[in-house]
Amino acid sequence: MAIIGGGATGLGVALNAALRGLSVLLCERADFAKGTSSRSTKLVHGGVRYLAQGNISLVREALHERALILQNAPHLAQPLAFVMPSYTCWEMPFFGTGLMMYDALAGRRGLGKTAFLGKNSTLQCLPNLKSAHLRGGVKYWDGQFDDARLAMALARTAAQHGALLLNYMPVTGLLQANGNICGVTIRDAMSGDSVSVHARCVVNATGVWVDHVRQMAATTESSVRVKDMVSPSQGVHVVVDRSFMPGNHALIIPKTSDGRVLFAVPWLGKVILGTTDTPRADTSEEPDAFKEELDFILNESGRYLERAPTRADIRSIWVGLRPLVKPESDNGTATKTISREHTVAISSQGLVTVTGGKWTTYRAMAEDVMQHCKSAGLVSTQGKDLTERTKLVGSQSSARTAHDMTQPPGEHSYGDESVALQTLPGHDRQIAEGLTESMVRFAARFEYAICVEDVLARRSRLLFLDARQAEAVADEVGNILKEETGLDPQVESFKSIAQHYQQLPRQ
Repeated sequence: MAIIGGGATGLGVALNAALRGLSVLLCERADFAKGTSSRSTKLVHGGVRYLAQGNISLVREALHERALILQNAPHLAQPLAFVMPSYTCWEMPFFGTGLMMYDALAGRRGLGKTAFLGKNSTLQCLPNLKSAHLRGGVKYWDGQFDDARLAMALARTAAQHGALLLNYMPVTGLLQANGNICGVTIRDAMSGDSVSVHARCVVNATGVWVDHVRQMAATTESSVRVKDMVSPSQGVHVVVDRSFMPGNHALIIPKTSDGRVLFAVPWLGKVILGTTDTPRADTSEEPDAFKEELDFILNESGRYLERAPTRADIRSIWVGLRPLVKPESDNGTATKTISREHTVAISSQGLVTVTGGKWTTYRAMAEDVMQHCKSAGLVSTQGKDLTERTKLVGSQSSARTAHDMTQPPGEHSYGDESVALQTLPGHDRQIAEGLTESMVRFAARFEYAICVEDVLARRSRLLFLDARQAEAVADEVGNILKEETGLDPQVESFKSIAQHYQQLPRQ
């Protein structure tokens, strides 16, 4: 099996296929989780919003998958308490009833019981919340995680089971024989060398970019333009200091002024505010936030926080593109109403395409892909799906590896591999908060890191937490990487990206 795309879905398929005994190659054109899979709202959740939409099956599936992520990667995912404040008499009973249904759907896999809070208890959980007219709140439990590091754990676990995973290896063409897809042509982005690899099954798991690969598969003779499957939607996230949310609870506003959901989530010592749901026609690798999106997040935050953040308080701003599956009758439907369920499609040439879905359900999506491949005769393995009980790298010992992800990053995010960090040079030398010299060396030696962006955006999360600080330490990280790899660490390129994460839309 050849898999195109090193995000959550592709990595999930690689692990599933490798555990079944298949020979697996995964190619990623940039770095693993470079796109959507490192730019989520960092929530492992069943989807309270989807419950409100009546999508019970999606919520039930996501709650099941939430439990498995927390079980198999406790060093990268943990339960988190959310508080939904109430300023009117009807909100607490209305939303509380829905959240108790959420608990019921989770069953024995629940993370904690929904509780009704009085005004004082609500303010203790959310100290910066506006107290005027506050009646109380509803507390419920969901999960949060480190998306990019979970993707890396998936990649390394798949490699442990025999898969070959290559980043900076874009697929430049699809091999065809007798009208069927039979492999890929790949190019080494570092050397420029190309090679063709034959495969019985090719999976297109490139997220918002699946239509580019599908078009690549269209016969050159007919020059057919395939109908797009994806309707991209972008979500903007704003990061501010922890002082705006000093407790260990997350804030959720279930219905903002325009009907969307707003989160304020404590994460790795900062607070993430978001997100938006805005249609976008292009699929840029570094999309810009629109002015109205930033205004929306700051204005809505100001409606609920006593001391509200301003543009000057933003540490980093980043955008993720969601690969929403277009409805059959695409008549300009608002992206916030499009289903978050995934789709698996197999073309007449045998190209398997998977898109849609969300991070929480990556494992179920991968299982569905394998079932489709078996049904279509593209793989012959009779092996069982073992991913439900496969511990990911970092959580494979019996030692307790869970930690508090609301606190600043550190060695705890490495789980049982934190011991290995202490054996590397520079273990005691801190480069930035939560980043030591030994972490950079570990990233280069064991985590596929090649350039500065790999380290500061995804092996550590400094770019997402404080873009200015990430830019400031880029040279130092680059020197260590060059010593480890002998390759160009692309420092100046990263500095441009870091500046992009600091740039705000014009007022």
